[in-house]
Amino acid sequence: MARASAILLWVCSTVFLLAAATNVVEALGVNWGSQCTHPLPPDIVVQMLKDNGVHKVKLFDADPWIVRAFAGTGIEVVVGIPNEALDKISKDYDKAVDWVKRNITKHMYDGGVNIKMVAVGNEPFLTSYNGSYVKTTLPAMKNVQRALKEAGHSQIKVTTPMNADVYHSSSGLPSNGDFRADVKSEMVDIVKWLDDQNSFFLVNIYPFLSLYQNKHFPIEYAFFDGRSKPIVDKGNAYENMFDANLDTLAWSMAKAGAPNLGIMVGEAGWPTDGDINANVSMAERFYQGFLKKMAANKGTPLRPGHLEVYLFALMDEDQKSVAPGGFERHWGIFRYDGQPKFPIDFTGQGREKMPIGAKNVQYQEKKWCVFNRDVKIMNFTGRNVEYACAYSDCTALVYGSSCNKLDLIGNISYAFNMYFQMNDQDVEACVFEGLATITTVNASTGSCLFPIQIQSGGIRLHAHLSVASASFFGLIVLFFLLALV
Repeated sequence: MARASAILLWVCSTVFLLAAATNVVEALGVNWGSQCTHPLPPDIVVQMLKDNGVHKVKLFDADPWIVRAFAGTGIEVVVGIPNEALDKISKDYDKAVDWVKRNITKHMYDGGVNIKMVAVGNEPFLTSYNGSYVKTTLPAMKNVQRALKEAGHSQIKVTTPMNADVYHSSSGLPSNGDFRADVKSEMVDIVKWLDDQNSFFLVNIYPFLSLYQNKHFPIEYAFFDGRSKPIVDKGNAYENMFDANLDTLAWSMAKAGAPNLGIMVGEAGWPTDGDINANVSMAERFYQGFLKKMAANKGTPLRPGHLEVYLFALMDEDQKSVAPGGFERHWGIFRYDGQPKFPIDFTGQGREKMPIGAKNVQYQEKKWCVFNRDVKIMNFTGRNVEYACAYSDCTALVYGSSCNKLDLIGNISYAFNMYFQMNDQDVEACVFEGLATITTVNASTGSCLFPIQIQSGGIRLHAHLSVASASFFGLIVLFFLLALV
């Protein structure tokens, strides 16, 4: 009898632990961005999410090709409205009605898409936007929410993802938190409206960016393994930047008259390339600590308990702006082809476990474009490398990155190959005034991957050179030119 009781206790304990692990996964979502030249087919990505037990996804638009892939899966979907659409939707209610009809109602049928929320805009109050969307964000949110209710979708919440730069603390203590002076009145209106609608404040918090932007930032404070010296504020001890930042928001909302408004983290993650602190080992450390924290359901001193978070991001995006830094194209837990970069346990149990990669990915031929070593005169190398990097992605070459240790020929070959792959291995994309040649020998070396691009069923987004990209790639090209002297 005692043995039977022991077995029963073991079974119940096992079931409890499995349920707890499942609950942790339920609290987690991922961001799936589409700023890439060769997107994976949505059905492959959706299967990858299911294989890894991820049941929540946040999109940055409402592309029907992607949204309809979630039909019948039960996965909760957050769809987005780009900043560029805010002006029209804020001024014309019919535009909001039309958007809801085309992007929500068409997916809402028995066995359709489980749309949870509409994210109106994306970090619209960033200081770099110079106030372009400050006056249109809330009116657009109100029009979309009204249109949803009138269309019979009142269960779908409306919010707007905000960058953590909309609030600050003059002393560094959370209790001194308040909304940024130049947008304070608008932020007060937004949080009160969200509170009235029983919605959530959606905030993006990045410990990595604090480290990137401030060379004096204590690196241990970016992680969750208890190695940092805690900051004490009104009896609350903060051992990491994430908790302190989120509670700074909580104080800011309380001062704005919405102390009980729910908080949801729209983006949190760590990049793996494009900067000296963006690498696989630091990303693994961040996620291991963060997911353990999520599993414990501790929350923060001011917001204890369950916290819903969307990790950023699912996969790398080779067309993201590099104005903030080269790391912007390397936030993915998975590479561009859906293959995992490092062990990550989505249950938060801390197991050394590689996530399940994308299946049935179709690659282009095993060909690489490299520098032609038969070339003796290299006068035109600089301008060709500049062109290749401007119209592809050379962010893995910057200082401290995965391909930073290549020699001069390796740098040139990397630039040529990235351009060649992004242009579907077109023979004409591997000429560079006679400096390049196509090879079937894998040019990858050490930590530096010379990728083979995938075959994409999507609409290809052709690369273009922005002013910010030109400035960034100009630094890389300068390195090449100095090396040639």
